[in-house]
Amino acid sequence: MIIEVAYATPRKQRIVALDVPDTCTARQAACLSALDQEFEDLDLLLVPLGIFGLKTNDEQQLKAGDRVELYRPLQIDPMEARRARALKK
Repeated sequence: MIIEVAYATPRKQRIVALDVPDTCTARQAACLSALDQEFEDLDLLLVPLGIFGLKTNDEQQLKAGDRVELYRPLQIDPMEARRARALKK
């Protein structure tokens, strides 16, 4: 089945299409993507995962057409960012 694995930094974005077995999990797809060879700080065994914007676990079985997303850590806590914007007003 065909799925995609996506990762992005502020300067570079990449989506890799893969043909994986029907039993493939989200973490297996991440590892098969080999995106860690393009993004040196990416650890495919530890990076948080999602499917179409919804956080998921390593063992999530994939369906044809799924897009596995690899997430970077947040630069700032969303609550802190909101407080800072409120203080500026």
